[in-house]
Amino acid sequence: MAIDPVCKMVVDEKKAPATSEYKGQKYYFCAVGCKKAFDRDPEKYLKK
Repeated sequence: MAIDPVCKMVVDEKKAPATSEYKGQKYYFCAVGCKKAFDRDPEKYLKK
């Protein structure tokens, strides 16, 4: 299972509605809207 970096939901990698790759890392999203937000500004969502 993966964590959607935008909304922090748990996402099953096999069933994720959307994915994105950033700096060689693959991210999984619960919805296309979260992917679009991430793609606009990945660093915003990856900051600890």
